[in-house]
Amino acid sequence: MTTRREFIRNAALASAGLAFGGVSSKLNAASYSRVIGANRKVNVAMIGIGNRGWEVINEFDKTGLANFVALCDVDLGAAHTKNALNKFPNAKRFKDFREMFDKVGNEIEAVIVATPDFSHFPICMLAMHLGKHVYVEKPLTRTFHESELLIDMAKRHPNVVTQMGNQGHSEANYFQFKAWKEAGIIKDVTAITAHMNSSRRWHGWDPNIKKYLPGEPIPETLDWDTWTMAQFYHEYNKDYHYGQWRCWYDFGMGALGDWGAHILDTAHEFLDLGLPEEVNPVKLEGHNDYFYPMSSTIEFKFPKRGKMPPLTITWHDGLNNIPAVPDGYGVSEIDPNIPTVGGGKIQPAKLNPGKEIYGKDLTFKGGSHGSTLSIIPDEKAKEMEKKLPEVPKSPSNHFANYLLACQGVEKTRSPFAISGPLSQVFCLGVMAQRLNRKIVFDRNTKQVKNDAFANAFLTGLPPRKGWEEFYKF
Repeated sequence: MTTRREFIRNAALASAGLAFGGVSSKLNAASYSRVIGANRKVNVAMIGIGNRGWEVINEFDKTGLANFVALCDVDLGAAHTKNALNKFPNAKRFKDFREMFDKVGNEIEAVIVATPDFSHFPICMLAMHLGKHVYVEKPLTRTFHESELLIDMAKRHPNVVTQMGNQGHSEANYFQFKAWKEAGIIKDVTAITAHMNSSRRWHGWDPNIKKYLPGEPIPETLDWDTWTMAQFYHEYNKDYHYGQWRCWYDFGMGALGDWGAHILDTAHEFLDLGLPEEVNPVKLEGHNDYFYPMSSTIEFKFPKRGKMPPLTITWHDGLNNIPAVPDGYGVSEIDPNIPTVGGGKIQPAKLNPGKEIYGKDLTFKGGSHGSTLSIIPDEKAKEMEKKLPEVPKSPSNHFANYLLACQGVEKTRSPFAISGPLSQVFCLGVMAQRLNRKIVFDRNTKQVKNDAFANAFLTGLPPRKGWEEFYKF
């Protein structure tokens, strides 16, 4: 096994321009799975076991394919982590993922990461370097550069299985969109309107903020320093913690990063969108330097791709920022594909989270996660009914798909090669939100052409001291 100490040594060599030696030839989790065979459980480490992590660990447990050998969380004494600790009493327990890999790395084949957005990168980077398969909640990372590094890491470790946790990418919407695109039902798309206008569940604060939050006493059981990871140090405040981190630029990706991967994933993959050439913040209500606007309208422009015409995605979030819908849209019904969050359904009063897709001849409406598309208006849908291709059923849900891929039985449907560029689209959108100005992007060089300051935001601030090792490949 390649230890974390070897990782640090190799990272130092890499930063000096030297090549790794012998890493790829070592027995890794993927080759081990093939040697042992598929008829067994995958030895898994869960990193982040409370709140969303508790939901995720239960979904993986339901597959019957996971053996949880280690549980890792920065607050093992909190009420929200006790359920997982009680459910898997034999799993080894750690507060720091680095210590976990040092001590029991040889027992781990795959990791599942359900920590805040900003902490995804170092965990995934180390796990992949050590030959561990990686499942990480969406979005992949908080910065464009971090996603780029993980995409590259996945390329250089082809035997490591990767999957981002946009679970609808293994459900009905995925297979329907693919079948309809291949059959020419979805074609010549020039515009997509996407929206998430539910209550902003993570905050309701005054956007006239002038400084970071004041420090508060750190809970006795919480390792706040490790929670902060590579981000520059913030004094602890309860409104940075739990679900609140989503709204801060330093920690989360706002409504766009939280929901975009559930709404735009299939369009991004099957319409071959890649990266936009322009991102324009059309409307930012309550813009400030610290947390996300109370509502946003962001325009993403994609160029012509092969025979497909240029396409514009317009994203709307915020309670009072509901987009117009086309004639014949019908009723926005409660979407059964949206999972419970914090104990209740997230449902808007006027328009369900989802999208409208405008092609040359047809218009479609769809929801979030695994929701299927409908042709609108109803008259057109009835006319097209006999022309629609048969849509295959999913052979596995997103969680089983990952574990089966770890066993060599399937291939993941949202590997970093696919989910990485999708996450980078959201990173560019967040940059436009934060800077409140248009970004002109070169898809080939992956640089911002019109704004040197915005170009620096692709990388973000340097990592905190002690965390540089993860960026030195």
